[in-house]
Amino acid sequence: MKLFLSVDMEGISGIVDTSYINPNAGNNYQRGRQFMTDDANAVIEAALEWGATEIVVADSHNTMNNILWESLHPQAKLVAGSPRDFSMMQGLDESFDAALFIGYHTRQGVPGVLSHTMSGCVRNMYINGQVVGEFGFNAVYAGLYGVPVCLVSGDNLIAEEAKALIPDICTAVVKQAVSRTAALCLSREEATAELKRQTKLALSRAAQMAPLRVTTPLELAIEFSHAGQAEMAAIVPGTRYERESCTVHYTAADQHDLYKTMRAMINLAGTVEFF
Repeated sequence: MKLFLSVDMEGISGIVDTSYINPNAGNNYQRGRQFMTDDANAVIEAALEWGATEIVVADSHNTMNNILWESLHPQAKLVAGSPRDFSMMQGLDESFDAALFIGYHTRQGVPGVLSHTMSGCVRNMYINGQVVGEFGFNAVYAGLYGVPVCLVSGDNLIAEEAKALIPDICTAVVKQAVSRTAALCLSREEATAELKRQTKLALSRAAQMAPLRVTTPLELAIEFSHAGQAEMAAIVPGTRYERESCTVHYTAADQHDLYKTMRAMINLAGTVEFF
């Protein structure tokens, strides 16, 4: 069994605010890196015990140099660094049997821990009219390769968001959101046990799980926080700008076109300050 792990940071066990995820924040960031590596290792160990034969881990937060390479399980391969064409999903293809999303968070507008969608400039993102966060976007990308997403870990609200899209997904809830920057966290021992338990359950179901399928062509729409950001995103060739809602539309031919265009639009929009 060949597995792809996309490991973000906001939904990692013990992480509750930006001091744990910002490289410039000091000691708590180093603790956050260790927590992230610990969560990844818990899933890897359980997967290997289940019978996985190959595991690729994609560091999926910020500059994507967060996981402690020297502490990662030796039987896993690590995709690290940026830029990457396919960001959080770099390395995934149709050869994988399942994908597992570790340390994920809710989309913008949902009061989960450190909720956002890709960037602070995005208010809402849609694929074929369905609102999606990072979980949904990446699950669609995996589905276009025929790869099911069988597990998500994070807070209780990302578990709800994931189940709304994939009802039979397994969820490892390692904290209960209290606010966007507070949570009731499981202990390290309990979080590790939950991650291992849900990983094994997810892999026992993976062969029966269907990938998240959407119709093509893929209609991407991104609603930005203000007009200046949307105007910059609309520079991307082939886009259509809906001025009254600060929304930029694009019709993508396939998953590669979808991901690259999304990244181009958001990166351009992110260069615009409010004033």
